[in-house]
Amino acid sequence: MTYRVSFVCTGNICRSPMAESVFRARVAEAGLDGLVEVDSAGTDGWHEGDGADPRAVAVLEEHGYGTDHVARRFHASWFARLDLVIALDSGHRKILRRLAPTEQDAEKVHLLRSYDPDAPADLDVPDPYYGGLDGFEECLEMVEAASTGLLAAVREEVEGQAV
Repeated sequence: MTYRVSFVCTGNICRSPMAESVFRARVAEAGLDGLVEVDSAGTDGWHEGDGADPRAVAVLEEHGYGTDHVARRFHASWFARLDLVIALDSGHRKILRRLAPTEQDAEKVHLLRSYDPDAPADLDVPDPYYGGLDGFEECLEMVEAASTGLLAAVREEVEGQAV
């Protein structure tokens, strides 16, 4: 059975596609390709159909990550097929939990940085959109740091399903 993870930010052109690319690479490195499906979306549809922000693409490519991406908006109906919904900041988490059709669906929503044991008390990944390239580099560092813990949690779930 496939385990499905979706990363969600505001417009699905900066943070969530970066998280999707990094986590997809981690899943592949772990040999979980056929067992874990990774995607991303935005809480709003402003950029639907657009590619990722060119700065996000540049940073991802510089660090060896794939960047094939088309922005889309998250829909409440998706909760039924998803196992884990990863919010990039607390505002996204609040929106997603309100969208969740059931309490069980709301419990699928977690902050990305909650999987980073070294993260500070503020678990938000700041939106790099209005800044320079350094904000995208910082975003990537936060995403990479959290991806290790997230992969461990997902691997535990996948191995639990296989039993």
